[in-house]
Amino acid sequence: MVFSSHVFVFYFLPLTLLLYYAAPWRGRHLVLTLLSYLFYGWANPLFVVLLLFSTVVDYLCGLAIVGSGPLWLGRLAQLRLKPPGAGKRSRASRGIAHSPATRGLDHELVSLEPDTARTRGQRAAVIVSVCTNLALLGFFKYFNFGVASYDTLLTVLGLDGLRLDLVFRITLPLGISFYTFQSMSYTIDVYRGHAAPLRSFIDFACYVSMFPQLVAGPIIRFSEVADQLRGRTCTAMKFARGVAFLSVGLAKKILLANPCGQVADLAFDAGSLGALDAWYGLVAYAFQIYYDFSAYSDMAIGLGLMLGFVFPKNFDSPYRSASITEFWRRWHISLSSWLRDYLYVPLGGSRRGPRRTYVNLLLVMLLGGLWHGAAWTFVIWGGLHGTLLALERARGKTALYDHLPRPVRVGATFMLVSIGWVFFRADDLGEALRYLQTMLGLSAVEPSRAVLAGVMYQPYLAGTVAVAALVTWGGPQTWDWTRRLTAPRAVLIVAALVVALAVLSTQAYNPFIYFIF
Repeated sequence: MVFSSHVFVFYFLPLTLLLYYAAPWRGRHLVLTLLSYLFYGWANPLFVVLLLFSTVVDYLCGLAIVGSGPLWLGRLAQLRLKPPGAGKRSRASRGIAHSPATRGLDHELVSLEPDTARTRGQRAAVIVSVCTNLALLGFFKYFNFGVASYDTLLTVLGLDGLRLDLVFRITLPLGISFYTFQSMSYTIDVYRGHAAPLRSFIDFACYVSMFPQLVAGPIIRFSEVADQLRGRTCTAMKFARGVAFLSVGLAKKILLANPCGQVADLAFDAGSLGALDAWYGLVAYAFQIYYDFSAYSDMAIGLGLMLGFVFPKNFDSPYRSASITEFWRRWHISLSSWLRDYLYVPLGGSRRGPRRTYVNLLLVMLLGGLWHGAAWTFVIWGGLHGTLLALERARGKTALYDHLPRPVRVGATFMLVSIGWVFFRADDLGEALRYLQTMLGLSAVEPSRAVLAGVMYQPYLAGTVAVAALVTWGGPQTWDWTRRLTAPRAVLIVAALVVALAVLSTQAYNPFIYFIF
């Protein structure tokens, strides 16, 4: 089930809001969890079993880390515990008052002091959690890739007799890349003393499975919503802003991302293409992936607000960046910050000298590329960004073209990012190299190119790409624009929602790119 579908908009969402707000406060997490499992299992009910398994493992590991639960009650007195309200609250939940109905839940949370020495049992618990999640992710996402790479290598070496040639293939569960990272953050944050674990399994299952961000993010860390799971307010203003987020996101998806995606598909699937056509198709894909994913994030944030949750910003106008370093501070913020805090920093970050810093940057981006997809094209994409980040770090976090005016630097950064998108979009390495060759004007152009151009440059598609460019570099961010909902803005929001729903009823092309990741 996708957000931009009639089933979700007209049936699932109204039913969810009705049941959620009709339920007593203590029952809302159970209602939301069950509905989220229905949402996730809509495509394949077996995916729910995998999600439940990951949830159970991390829930038990969280209890093991603090020495509580049925197997560790005897250890509880040996730990230094801090009250759940102590310390700094998460940024996402600041200003959110605890509901009087939930104050009694405070006793259900305990946490280790950050400076408490960790026992071998606690270290074992976090290792079990991380290894289990990585094993699930590795098997379901990379098994087919590993077998195919192994067979290809043996063919190149002339050892065809050792090929596996397996007939069966593993189906990739939706959102596994997102919820495994999110679930891992729980045990890691608890182990580090950054958050208090939940004693209630329903509360934890609600955190992991919450449908707004389950299958395509943002990756919500437990420390960001721990206080909100304990208590949050559901106000009319918060709900109204959520509706605004949802409406704007749906409009971005239907009115901008989908038409740009049609241009990109025509270009990348073409047998013959001119250099200008290839650049046009690439720019269209750059807009498609941005508006597709940022629209999903907008809708996820909006749905969270409608349920009383405040999720962090996930995009900050990334195509306005003047360097690759700045781009990664603005693009998919929840992933880049997750990789920084849970991978880059533990590897040593920039604390072990320049060379180690460059190696760490490259390694993190290579793994980040592989996280996006099980193909060598994604590894190359990650390696390209890692190399550029290392070069900029060597220059003091500035771009190679930092002496140029900012508009030129923004254009150059957008060009570099777009060239990287070729590897992201292409089906394989050979197709990516052929597309780059076409962009350089090194490919023969067949007469059929004129027919293709007639479709690619039709006024509706070309006009949408132009509008996407104007909004990208001249329009306000959804996050900022929805802070103050004036009457004129409310009218625009309603109009955008109505037009998006009307167009949705006529569109047959409605993919969500990040569902495959």
